[in-house]
Amino acid sequence: MRSIKLIFPFLFLLLPFYKSGAQTTGQEHPNVIFFIADDMTRDMFNFLPESKGANLTPNLDKLSKEGTILMGQHVSSTVCTPSRYSVLTGKYASRAHNPGFLRQTQKNDGQRVVEWNTHILPSDTSLAKILKHNGYRTGAVGKNHVIEVKDWEDIPLSADTASDRVMEQQIENYRLTVEAFQKTGFEYADGIFYENPDFNGPRALAVHNLDWTTEAALEFLQQQDDRPFFLYFATTLPHGPKEADRSWNADRRITPIGILEEAPDVLPHKSTIPERLNEAGIKVNNDNANLLWLDDAIGALIKGLKEEGLYDNTIIFFFNDHGQFAKGTVYQGATCNPSIVWKSDGFKVGHETDALVSNVDFTPTILDFANVDFTNCSFDGESFVDVLEAEEFESRESLYFEIGYSRGIRKGRYKYIALRYPEWVKELTQKDRKRILAAYNKKLKLRGRKPNNTDPTEPFGHVQIIPGGGDAEFFATKRYPNYAERDQLYDLEKDPHEKNNLADDPEYHEVLEQLKAELSEYIESLPGKFGEFD
Repeated sequence: MRSIKLIFPFLFLLLPFYKSGAQTTGQEHPNVIFFIADDMTRDMFNFLPESKGANLTPNLDKLSKEGTILMGQHVSSTVCTPSRYSVLTGKYASRAHNPGFLRQTQKNDGQRVVEWNTHILPSDTSLAKILKHNGYRTGAVGKNHVIEVKDWEDIPLSADTASDRVMEQQIENYRLTVEAFQKTGFEYADGIFYENPDFNGPRALAVHNLDWTTEAALEFLQQQDDRPFFLYFATTLPHGPKEADRSWNADRRITPIGILEEAPDVLPHKSTIPERLNEAGIKVNNDNANLLWLDDAIGALIKGLKEEGLYDNTIIFFFNDHGQFAKGTVYQGATCNPSIVWKSDGFKVGHETDALVSNVDFTPTILDFANVDFTNCSFDGESFVDVLEAEEFESRESLYFEIGYSRGIRKGRYKYIALRYPEWVKELTQKDRKRILAAYNKKLKLRGRKPNNTDPTEPFGHVQIIPGGGDAEFFATKRYPNYAERDQLYDLEKDPHEKNNLADDPEYHEVLEQLKAELSEYIESLPGKFGEFD
């Protein structure tokens, strides 16, 4: 691991690099980079009609043009943590069994409420652990927000970095996070953010630093090791904070563990970002500046692969953690989430496929590419290697979704959504609603955010029991007219934006019952209750 010298006179972090497993090399065992972005919107992808090529992202464009775009890609859960859980375990997030998640389940009379609470434990079977056992070296950089970190101590935004106690705990939190990654199968972990910057410690350090994370990734690539590798690269971008001085134009010496003596020198200088956007005829704003910064990181990885002679034997997955238009719901604006798979000579299926793919499918797919036998693993996902290689395959008949107090199923042209609150939610009084909303808006204020809603009579969110929904889901409450309906059925061919609820239409009664039965099959196979479906 890098020896990090800080201006703050605190301990250096020197963690061991462990080798284990059989030596495995050659074309039969490709290197894999899984690059996961955070909260990208559809207009940030030049290959989608919402953008029409309006972004300066030459490296992402390269991946999309030379690789395969998975237009049928969906995510099973639509906020950061459970999406990452499914990616790294091949399982639906309701299978999590970390203590905090189980306590919340008990509070909800056995109903599993999937949100920012589904964590991977050292005892779990993870993608990294399986690959490591089968001769891969494994590394992780960037945002965590999914692996359980035991003994983590929360440090508020208001904390003072001049305090020895505060900074010692920041460094201890970092050490614990790296250790947690190692216990879940990652030999190497560095450039890590425990969570989004606003929840990572003092405000003075609550900035994005993609240069620092990319430097860690390049060091991993440069390690002298004959084994193939798996690198999990999770950016904190383009998630907020988006203000220039806390994102693309921030001091790149600032890290979660203090201020470096010198900024990393692995990406184009921040001053070039507005220059390059202006040269491309693109108006400079924080969104497209952060997107170009993210794209620079992809470019640095590609360059690093070439310099290390790894380019031709590496597969790159580019994945956005969920759709942003309806984040925190199971509407298509959150679940439908195109991604990219790239290798230097492309895939037989060609530039694009509409095959239905879920994020629980990534683990078995990567293991399939790595020629690792996973027949004894109980994944919810299925490999889609045959899709990419244009082989015959059995397409998914349906897709399952779970978030908060809602569940969903997509089958053919139809989408069914069920919203079920436990009894304690139904019994909340108007006084309770006011108290809950006031407490939540106070938290937003501490983060420098204005309230989204001040009306306690607004419907609760699908993820959080907050009138008008939490910060992540508030916008969906306004965009979807049937948001608070208990049962919702949509014809996605006629109504792709899910505006016309057909659940009470007698003409669609048979379709509704079929999808309810399909949803019941999924829920019965998973732990926990959900309304009348278990």
